[in-house]
Amino acid sequence: MQVPYMAFRDWPAGITQQVEQEVLRVMREQQFILGPEVKAFEDAFAKFLGADFAIGVGNGFDALVLALKAVGISPGDEVIVPANTFIATANAVVHLGAVPVLAEPDIQTYNLTAATAEKHITPKTKAIVAVHLYGQTCEMERLQGLCRSYSLKLVEDAAQAHGTKYKNQFAGTFGDAAAFSFYPTKNLGALGDGGAVVTSNPELAAFMYSYRNYGQQEKYHNELIGVNSRLDTLQAAVLTIKLKYLHRQNQERQRLADVYLQELQSIADLTLPVTADHCGHVYHIFNIRTSRRDELKSYLQQQGIQTAIHYPIPIHLQLAYNYLNYKTSDFPVTESLADTCLSLPLFPGITEAEQEQVIRCVKKFFI
Repeated sequence: MQVPYMAFRDWPAGITQQVEQEVLRVMREQQFILGPEVKAFEDAFAKFLGADFAIGVGNGFDALVLALKAVGISPGDEVIVPANTFIATANAVVHLGAVPVLAEPDIQTYNLTAATAEKHITPKTKAIVAVHLYGQTCEMERLQGLCRSYSLKLVEDAAQAHGTKYKNQFAGTFGDAAAFSFYPTKNLGALGDGGAVVTSNPELAAFMYSYRNYGQQEKYHNELIGVNSRLDTLQAAVLTIKLKYLHRQNQERQRLADVYLQELQSIADLTLPVTADHCGHVYHIFNIRTSRRDELKSYLQQQGIQTAIHYPIPIHLQLAYNYLNYKTSDFPVTESLADTCLSLPLFPGITEAEQEQVIRCVKKFFI
């Protein structure tokens, strides 16, 4: 049996047909750019999260850039980001001419904490980006307190955390602004690229609505030098359908994760995901750790089981970031994660037989 790392399945049954019907409807109406479906999704997503505004943009990277720009990040500013994250988080900071300052994650949750972030605050620090990695929220109360103490802006990178909560409040509603990605494999995914910035600050929202569309509120009346980053009408329509099933699909991810956690807990050389107090987890990624990572990955591949590594090369060791003058051993926790992490197949629609095969093969490898 071949087990994919991720596959698009019709789960729950019927969602694919609904999406196809909606795509056909939008094609026939032919309002492809900023059609009414965009505002409908923005309103629905904001309401779902309990925020005042959701501004649809072209992709998750643009969402990060717009969020940082809206809160005032300028060339030369320092922005603290976790060393263990997808490179887009740091790239967005650099895109604005600012400096990404890397901070170690917590060794158990892999998320940025207030304690690690505070060590890197300088007079040039203007913001902290909290990444809700793999679908688990950061401990936001302490990060909020830290930002208040130093008068810093707080931006959330919620690209992997659609629908998860910290202390009964949704990720994406704690910071000054939050960035979401709707890349197809996300918990809430489009049929292509898409993203959104979420905020409850009307001034930030007004800026982003204009900035994403060449700096205009009215066509040909440009108040800002903006960009072109608009959520497609087609993607907005698809996302509105899929949003209705997000909670149910997240519950399925949590159920599947519970099966892994129960079945794999007795393996000595295996570190399973840990969820911190008050932090929700929607398991966008089910990440395990083992000193025998490469051997295990190769063995599972031989058994027809696909896996992934998030992330094999830390940001500070990427060629693109040589100019920051970081070196090997500067971030031992991050480097250890890069050497030992492996992501197992977990997605709505994976069958019981497929998951059982993964579990059986992982156990057999360690026997």
